[in-house]
Amino acid sequence: MMNKRARTQWWDGLPAGIRNQIDGYVLQDSLMAAIGVVTDIGLVPDGIGVGTAQAIVSDRYAHHGDRIARAPDTPLDQESLIRRVGGISGDVVAIEAVWDGDTVHDWFVRLLAITADPAEKNALAVIHWSLAERHLGEGAKLAGRHPVAVAAERAGGDLAAHLSVPFHFASPDTPDDEAPRRQP
Repeated sequence: MMNKRARTQWWDGLPAGIRNQIDGYVLQDSLMAAIGVVTDIGLVPDGIGVGTAQAIVSDRYAHHGDRIARAPDTPLDQESLIRRVGGISGDVVAIEAVWDGDTVHDWFVRLLAITADPAEKNALAVIHWSLAERHLGEGAKLAGRHPVAVAAERAGGDLAAHLSVPFHFASPDTPDDEAPRRQP
């Protein structure tokens, strides 16, 4: 992989149009699109693979900092979740927390409202690490647990209790996107 100096020299050698395209994706917080452009233009002539492309794009994220238009977090406060449930057609029969993950956000949890008629899984919130930390507050007692799991349990458990329905989280202590799902 290229060191920082080599990445900077490679970046400075790009035509302005390509630099603008990559920075445009970065400013829109489109990480995968930016990495795709870097590998598309750098793989054959310069041997730039995905790992180096991620480092180059990471440099651009650091360069732009607060100028990046981040997608807003979904709300986890009880009032907002109750309002979201109110917009679901059908009776909610359970609230479920499900692990998911990707290369951008690492592990996160999807909070779902399950309905029976129609049988659907309705997305209520996506809980990433940063949202979990803000929701739980500074100095939250986690007992060594993943903050995403703790936030999901609290928000989902409280919502389920408010709705008088069960709350299901198959793997609250270990990220597992193949954990058993709630069965009707």
